[in-house]
Amino acid sequence: MTERHLVERAVTERDLVRRPVAAAPLPAGSLLRAVPGLARVAATSAWQATAWSMHAGRVSTNYVAQRVIDGQTPAAILQDAATDLRNGALRLLGLPVQGPYLRPAERAPRPVASTSDLQRRGSELIRRSNDVHVVEDTHPAFARILSEITPDEARILRYLYLDGPQPAIDVRTNRPLGIGSVLVAGGLNMIAEHSGCVHLERIHPYLTNLARLGLISFSKEQVSNPKRYQVVEAQPKVAAALKRAGRMPRMVQRSILLTTFGEEFCRTCLPLGGATRTTRLDPADGRGM
Repeated sequence: MTERHLVERAVTERDLVRRPVAAAPLPAGSLLRAVPGLARVAATSAWQATAWSMHAGRVSTNYVAQRVIDGQTPAAILQDAATDLRNGALRLLGLPVQGPYLRPAERAPRPVASTSDLQRRGSELIRRSNDVHVVEDTHPAFARILSEITPDEARILRYLYLDGPQPAIDVRTNRPLGIGSVLVAGGLNMIAEHSGCVHLERIHPYLTNLARLGLISFSKEQVSNPKRYQVVEAQPKVAAALKRAGRMPRMVQRSILLTTFGEEFCRTCLPLGGATRTTRLDPADGRGM
């Protein structure tokens, strides 16, 4: 092979190495088969982005609301919330975040307010109470209470508001002079059934939560019409409690009613359909209950 042939061969091999190789076009059948996969990838990406947006919106709303309740300044709240949302978007895109990113549950607990902070907030309340221009139509706790009760509990409150105090029965063991008597079942009632609760078995947690919020009271007084206790006594749950109580069990008649605070809450927050709280008549004897 001559020297000229060697040079031409070297140039040809160099051009083949440097020349970009064009990608071969996909056959029409392969492209059609790839369309469903591409659609699934696009749909999955869109769903993940939408789910993240909804989650971020929900978390950020709760986060901002809680900090407002704690009395923090709007500037600090907005700055931190914007940083968290921006870092969340960067994480979704696979980009480095600006500073350490912590979820709300991973953040360090907020410091407890000092005595001076509490006194400052108390002084502000006193100042506002002396300001004739400050008008508060509702109690500030009502908004928080609405977020801490269930739909069934709202039904219970509405029922107690419209129908008044409800009979309740405690079943106890019988002992001479009541000494050593043990409570077998307390607060047995028909409130869940009469108010239309969906989860009848949760009536005791419902009532406990409503009492915790100061909306209802467990009274030792009886309702005005003793005949109403007969309906409760005829229920299977009362019969089962009497059986567990042993020989000659004792029933104590009590009542469950709204507090004054609970009545105001119902008038302010619950749809009463224009109904007012009136004395309900007993269908058995026509007397007020």
